[in-house]
Amino acid sequence: MRLSKVMSELGLCLRREADEWIEKGWVLVGEVIDTLGTKIRPDQNVEIAPAAHAAQMQQVTILIHKPVGYVSGQAEDGYQPAVTLVNLSNHWADDQSGIRFTPLHLRTLAPAGRLDIDSTGLLSSCPRMAGWQSNWIGGHSDVDKEYLVRVKFGEHEVDIEPHFPPQSLALLHHGLSLDDVPLKTAQVSWQNGEQLRFVLRAGKKRQIRRMCELVGLEVVGLKRIRMGRVTLGALPPGQWR
Repeated sequence: MRLSKVMSELGLCLRREADEWIEKGWVLVGEVIDTLGTKIRPDQNVEIAPAAHAAQMQQVTILIHKPVGYVSGQAEDGYQPAVTLVNLSNHWADDQSGIRFTPLHLRTLAPAGRLDIDSTGLLSSCPRMAGWQSNWIGGHSDVDKEYLVRVKFGEHEVDIEPHFPPQSLALLHHGLSLDDVPLKTAQVSWQNGEQLRFVLRAGKKRQIRRMCELVGLEVVGLKRIRMGRVTLGALPPGQWR
């Protein structure tokens, strides 16, 4: 097997990290291996130089509570990306990580998961996320994303649940299509009279808003509160940890 694949399967690093470490001479299999594509037996012992562990420890995951008016990725149409909020003045005072922020933490950060400009909530950025995008947000994602969605239904702006047809709620759970493609099953339930809780895995652009439109609901507020095991918690809007 390729050495980089063995390293990935052992959980030592990502495949692209493995290639970088091999090129830098940080990987030993009896001797230093610095040639990409080198093959080894799966039972051979792989050792990692301290420099590789040190480089890995310098990477951080940053969680941002994105407010309305910021985009998730690159700046567009005059709107700033949420990563511009990552500075000392917006660092959450209750951050328990114990990590001292430096500008080096901003290098090669990549957002995991989209949030449109009108949505708020959890946005995660990490140097490794660029290689994990399909796992987090792609069509084959197995990662749960949880949202709280405030809605209107026709003339009803409060206490909507009694007026909303159960069959329409069932359609949100399963049975809708977007762009002529059937959607995967979602978990959808009432959080309170005006707010739905959605749990999705794969997600299309503006999927929840479009799903709601198909059953006569208007989204007036959308907030992501969880991605996998990572939760927004008490992190205030516009701040990060």
